Amino acid sequence: MVMPGSGFNSSSGFGAGLVGGVEFDEKDASSVSRVAGVEYTVPLYMSTVKAEAGGNETTAYLFGVNEDYFNLMNEEAEFGELFTKSDVSSKAKVAVIGSKVAEELYGDDENAIGKTVRFEGMRIKVIGVVANTGDSQHDTSIVIPYKTTFGSVNPDKTFWAIYVGVSSKEDIESVKEEIKSVLSKRYSEDDFSITEQTEILSMINQIFDILNIVLVAIGSISLVVGGIGIMNIMYATVTERTKEIGVMRAIGATERDILLQFLTESLILSVFGGLLGLIGASLTVLVVRIFFPASISLFAVIITFAISSGIGIFFGVFPARRAARLSPIEAIRYE
Repeated sequence: MVMPGSGFNSSSGFGAGLVGGVEFDEKDASSVSRVAGVEYTVPLYMSTVKAEAGGNETTAYLFGVNEDYFNLMNEEAEFGELFTKSDVSSKAKVAVIGSKVAEELYGDDENAIGKTVRFEGMRIKVIGVVANTGDSQHDTSIVIPYKTTFGSVNPDKTFWAIYVGVSSKEDIESVKEEIKSVLSKRYSEDDFSITEQTEILSMINQIFDILNIVLVAIGSISLVVGGIGIMNIMYATVTERTKEIGVMRAIGATERDILLQFLTESLILSVFGGLLGLIGASLTVLVVRIFFPASISLFAVIITFAISSGIGIFFGVFPARRAARLSPIEAIRYE
């Protein structure tokens, strides 16, 4: 991705360089397309628009691109067809829309084909609907030929970015260097950046790693607090059942029997807490997956019960040992 400013480079922070920098034009896209090893070159104009059709309205992402966009993004039409190179050249007023836009404006994906969508004073014919990808940006998109945006929507005829598809991953580095060399003839190297997907994924992984550390820290505090709560409950239980413990010892129960009994009670208490937490997490996932793909794995369930059991045993052993070491005579006389 050839982007303005420092783009997604880690030195500037995620997205920090998207303000400022150059605005690309058709000449830049043409220069990039002639670089050896480049298979697809997609100039990208992007904005947010209020789309209307049949009395319905929705907010959508407007993408102005060429015909290579669909190959680059590996998108296919679920209904209808994609626009072609001739549509781009002739500034055809046609659009390929995301499934969510189709549902909100027309009620059904297939029903959108041949209908008109209005935005920014333009009337565009829907010729295709792409399948739901799970990506909210693509599912709520209206994709039109980039030359169709020239005018009221994109009067400066500029692009937010240029997407580049390389024929072989071995060529990525050499293509990046060549594109940098080509664009440096018009712009300063500080005015643009060239980023590949692995760099963006690396930054996203770093963000998730930080979030995981924070969540583990919060979870650890919660576990300690919960463990202390279990320990206090069991200490209170031991105090309330002191006389019962004395009677059990008097009729032959050993220290080991008492220890196991109270450890078992502590374990059941913590496992039940883990089960409630798992039910709460499952309900949360059911709500979240409406907006974002989410699931609970079997591994997470096993870990949940393992940790809750461990907490119950660890914090339950102290009151259990106290109960096991009570003197039978003193326990029976306890009031």
